[in-house]
Amino acid sequence: MFERGDAAVVDRYVRPDCIQHNPTAADGSAGLKALATSIHQQFPDARYNVKRVISQGDLVLLHSNVVLVPGTKGASVIDIFRFQGGKLAEHWDVIQNVPDTTASGNDMFSTLSSPQVSQPLDHRLTQANQAPVTKAFDELMVHKDLTALDRYWDPGYLQHNPQMQNGVAAAKVGLGGYFASAPQLTVTPKRIIAEGDLVAVHSHYVNYPGDRGAAILDLFRVRNGKIVEHWDIIQNVPDTSANGNGMF
Repeated sequence: MFERGDAAVVDRYVRPDCIQHNPTAADGSAGLKALATSIHQQFPDARYNVKRVISQGDLVLLHSNVVLVPGTKGASVIDIFRFQGGKLAEHWDVIQNVPDTTASGNDMFSTLSSPQVSQPLDHRLTQANQAPVTKAFDELMVHKDLTALDRYWDPGYLQHNPQMQNGVAAAKVGLGGYFASAPQLTVTPKRIIAEGDLVAVHSHYVNYPGDRGAAILDLFRVRNGKIVEHWDIIQNVPDTSANGNGMF
């Protein structure tokens, strides 16, 4: 659709009444066709490089490097699709430009923890991995308890957030500073998707009352009951939307 400009693919895979949460796209299959056509016309050499896929129930998550202009770093994008009757019924996404450098030296896409594979592993442990990540996120981000890092994270966990260093010690400094600078911060998880050793949390972060906040997708990798790797994408919620549905 985006690389070849094949808008007809929408008719095969997308419900006519598809609900859209991307703030630049209108609802329905017609809105998606218009968006795809516009992107292909403006960026005929665009590439949608899918890095990892996880699915649970009726939800499918894609983590991709979208490069509109060859030779640029592009954007880190996570799409979430909800299926109904075998077709796409609803879509959310979070988009962040890839920076030139990162604090840790790690890029926003690679898998560095062992084994270095992008696909989900240990499918029998999906529920066993989802439960501690859900608790960890609630204790750390919702209730701002930095000691959760000691309970649920591997001390040397690998970080792909461009502004943070590897390891629990760096996370305590970075998140401690964030919590202190935003004492009225509220973090509201909207959906959690898990498959094997990968667990994604899609949340609304609001720094202060009246702030539109940001859509953030945190993706965690769990090995032996501990979080060993983390990727995220952050996008500010815009003032207006083409569909009126909000980003969540």
